[in-house]
Amino acid sequence: MVDVTGVREAVMEEAAACGRPDGVVLMAVSKTHPYEAVMEAYAQGQRLFGENRVQEIASKFPPRAQRPEDMVLCLIGHLQRNKIRKVIPLVDRIDSVDSIPLMDSIERELASIDRTMDVLFEVNSSGEEQKSGFADEASLMEAVAHLSACPHIHLAGLMTVGPLGGDEQRIRSAFRYTRSLFERLDSMGLALEVLSMGMSADYALAIREGSSEVRIGTAIFGARTYDV
Repeated sequence: MVDVTGVREAVMEEAAACGRPDGVVLMAVSKTHPYEAVMEAYAQGQRLFGENRVQEIASKFPPRAQRPEDMVLCLIGHLQRNKIRKVIPLVDRIDSVDSIPLMDSIERELASIDRTMDVLFEVNSSGEEQKSGFADEASLMEAVAHLSACPHIHLAGLMTVGPLGGDEQRIRSAFRYTRSLFERLDSMGLALEVLSMGMSADYALAIREGSSEVRIGTAIFGARTYDV
């Protein structure tokens, strides 16, 4: 059973406990669950959705023009450059931009259709080799500087995945590091809007460290089936 209401209440309670009455945005990640489950969440008031894989987005979701006008769909998983042309018509935001070559490829595709798109830069805040994301502050700043060559890309914020299986100190350290980068970019006048940190297992810690958007799947949709 899809439970947006209960999860949203838990997120809002955590935000309020941290002295953030304006709350935190909830993204529902429907990985491996059908579009019917997405629409059930939509019926409960959910509007922001995330998916990890381009193939699943293409097979599950109807074209943007056939979805509810206020539904926002984001790609949150690693994006291969050869799938950019396929995914751009399907999503509203790409949350996993992690290199300058990827930026250039996205820019070329957006320019060809005269469209501007919000993106998030992904930060590898835990230093784990198997994870995507900008590995350090220097590479992130280089990408920020490269935005001037990508007029069709609008940087809306940062995203990170906390260390998997890490203890609370490691998780909070990763989130704190990402927030420090976010605040530095904000101080440079970029006016970022989204700090996406936290999933089902660690969203409370992420909120305590300043996350403005949490990505929750299992707690909303139930266990994944991996039959997609």
